[in-house]
Amino acid sequence: MKHNKLSIKWKFFAYLMLFTFIILVMLWLSQVVFLETIYKSIKINEIKVSANNIAKHIDDENIKGYAEAVGDQNELCVLALKMETSNRAIELFTVDTLKNCLLHTTDRRSKFILYDLAMANGGEYLKYYSYDQMRHGFIESDGQQSGEFESIIYTLVFQNNAEEEIFLMVNSVISPVAATVKTLYYQLIVISIAVIILAVVLTIFFSNRISKPIRKINDSAKILATGSYNVNFNGSGYKEVSELAETLNYAADELSKTDQMKTDLIANISHDLRTPLTMIVGYSEMMRDIPGENIPENIQTIIDEAIRLTSLVNDVLDISNLQSGVGDFIPKPVNITETIKKALLRYNKLTEQDGYTIDFEYEYDVTVNTDETRIMQALYNLINNAVTYTGADKRVTVSQTVKNGYVRISVADTGEGIEEDKLSLIWERYYKVDKVHKRASIGSGLGLSIVKSIMDMAEGRCGVESTVGRGSTFWIELPLRK
Repeated sequence: MKHNKLSIKWKFFAYLMLFTFIILVMLWLSQVVFLETIYKSIKINEIKVSANNIAKHIDDENIKGYAEAVGDQNELCVLALKMETSNRAIELFTVDTLKNCLLHTTDRRSKFILYDLAMANGGEYLKYYSYDQMRHGFIESDGQQSGEFESIIYTLVFQNNAEEEIFLMVNSVISPVAATVKTLYYQLIVISIAVIILAVVLTIFFSNRISKPIRKINDSAKILATGSYNVNFNGSGYKEVSELAETLNYAADELSKTDQMKTDLIANISHDLRTPLTMIVGYSEMMRDIPGENIPENIQTIIDEAIRLTSLVNDVLDISNLQSGVGDFIPKPVNITETIKKALLRYNKLTEQDGYTIDFEYEYDVTVNTDETRIMQALYNLINNAVTYTGADKRVTVSQTVKNGYVRISVADTGEGIEEDKLSLIWERYYKVDKVHKRASIGSGLGLSIVKSIMDMAEGRCGVESTVGRGSTFWIELPLRK
């Protein structure tokens, strides 16, 4: 078979290498390509936050001390003015932290221009300045320059508690990051090469470690597929792999049991088929070759064995259809008490000629919603099983009881009983309690599997209670009709 898919080893390798590539790309973008943009955004946000915090504390008695603390912490210059008219203002306080601060070197007219711009912009305005080497000072810019010293003035116009108009200006300097970017560039080249080498080594190591137990399990599964059930699945290192190995070991064990039970079933069925066929052939040849043997008794023997053979074949077909879901189940109101009575009528000949006693115990008639034909089939199989394995007294007791919304139909025998460790297995397909073949007086020996399948279809329950040396009681339960 041709396989075009990648193995888990190479898929893991590809995923981990992709993850490494994504991490490296993110590092290059954040530390080289967009470092200046990120740094500038953080600095501008820092200026705005500082200005708004100072504005919130403008009415504090020690506002200047607070502003100085903010300025020292964030390297800011601060100037606060109380505006009396559009061209007249009184200085409230100032913080001079930066060298060559624009707030303290800008003329009065430029400050009022910033005030007008802030008022026109809704009470705040951000102004950029870049350093001019020729003039040895800062000039106005659009903030798009890269790799240069920049100075930013953020202005804020607001009112204090006394409804006085306050004009607050905050100045900060953004240092160029070109040298930093260049340093990071060379560092990231070295780091990227080291990370890729390390990632390749680790990926190969871990992909081998992860895929190795899975490959071993796959090899064992191929052996199992050939029909060798003695294979052992070893899974170690990971919880999921260990659980898979345990599940496959369990499956192999169950398949081994099933295969053995199937072999036993074929042997038993072959024996049951051979017996009536031998009888039919033997009596037919006797009637053909011996004069006077064409009598009703011999013909009846042939008919009985043919019926037994038909019953066996029908049971094999029934269990196959039921367990494959082919059989129909058509529920309708059924008087289960009358159904049991009708089923017991079939055993009149057995009780009269062979000395069997079959009792039926019940208190009142019960109605359920079920398929009468299928339930009759289940009852026949339970009674046949009890007749086959009952004790020397040849007594079978059928009882009907009602409890907790269910009607229970029990069939008890007085036979040898079943060992406790085998009780959970007797309903399984192909299972036989004893390996010594015992041909049933009535039925095929496949009854219990048929009963369980019918109960599954009827949404009912089945079970068994048994004591070694004292007999067994098999029961089925059906929900009462509402």
